[in-house]
Amino acid sequence: MQSMNVRAPGLPDLQFVLLVIALCTSKLASLNVPEALCRTIFDRCWILVNETPPPVRPEDRVLDLRQGTETTLEALAVTIRSLLDEAGITTLEWDHPPSEATMPSSPEARPLLDRLQHFDPTSKQPPDPDSKS
Repeated sequence: MQSMNVRAPGLPDLQFVLLVIALCTSKLASLNVPEALCRTIFDRCWILVNETPPPVRPEDRVLDLRQGTETTLEALAVTIRSLLDEAGITTLEWDHPPSEATMPSSPEARPLLDRLQHFDPTSKQPPDPDSKS
């Protein structure tokens, strides 16, 4: 079982907002937030970043925060926390095993990901100043 304190999640606001929205749209049976509250959280957050009504189809219920500002992000976090506070939920709890990525990485990210797979900071030796490499 995983959990997160709503008031002190230990995450930056962006990660907090994205995680809560992901949980609220996940339909996880183990999430301790009622489905109606999940819908309200998503709908209120949607309205803060869009000029259209919230989508109805589950596959369309995705927030795009790329155009948002720090003020928008702060408003999203405050909205989420206040709705959970009103419902008496101070800790989010859910049970879900880690899963594989559902989308491949972009072609631009592939070289970096390939290098990171071979990255082992424990085996790094300081450079030898006398070495002629």
